[in-house]
Amino acid sequence: MSATKTQLVVFDFDWSMADQDTDRWIFEVLAPDLRREMKTLKDEIQWTDLVAHSLREAHSRSITKEQIIHALQIMPFHPAMVRAVTNLKNKGETTFLCLSNANSVFISTILESKGLQDLFEEIITNPAEWDPSGLLKLRRRVDPAGPQHSCKVGCSPNMCKGEELEAFLTRKGVQFDHIAYVGDGTNDFCPILRLRSQDTVFCRTNRGLQKRIHKEGEAEGLKCNVQYWGGAWEIEEKFSKL
Repeated sequence: MSATKTQLVVFDFDWSMADQDTDRWIFEVLAPDLRREMKTLKDEIQWTDLVAHSLREAHSRSITKEQIIHALQIMPFHPAMVRAVTNLKNKGETTFLCLSNANSVFISTILESKGLQDLFEEIITNPAEWDPSGLLKLRRRVDPAGPQHSCKVGCSPNMCKGEELEAFLTRKGVQFDHIAYVGDGTNDFCPILRLRSQDTVFCRTNRGLQKRIHKEGEAEGLKCNVQYWGGAWEIEEKFSKL
């Protein structure tokens, strides 16, 4: 791929930058029965609300802030991904954006543990904060009591990644020569529909985004170049050519 003057790299986080799902991982590590309950209730309760509920339950069981932080720090995160983003950032002329349905505390904790706390210009996700008791308080990015997003292709109620990407580009006021989007899930389909023919989606194989591209991409007018990857070492290879 030819060199570009200005470039934006957008990352989903769970199963895209990291090699696990933060929301599920901490309960698998600290309270597997809560993880099982989440699996049972996921079709009845909006996902961000369900994670918030499970965090309150974990806190009531005296699962501590320190335990949650440690679980996040040991979550699988491939060294090749650290190298890939660090090397690309060091070249200059690339802006990094995170668009994730996880939450601000999970993401920032993991990034800091990998020395990547300064990677992203913005992290757009669900807000979370520790209260003095050690409870991690989580809420949707889009408040259920306020105006809702207008997504027509299936984004979760808590956030439309397509609208968030367009809002970032408007705030930034830069016409990027190339936008690369790294994603894996069904909720990454909406933002890649906003990409142009000169842009690229790096789609992780055998997950929801690949299925949506194959099933709906042509009908929904997907324009960008699609490249597939399975492991972080492949992202390192691809990023070396950006």
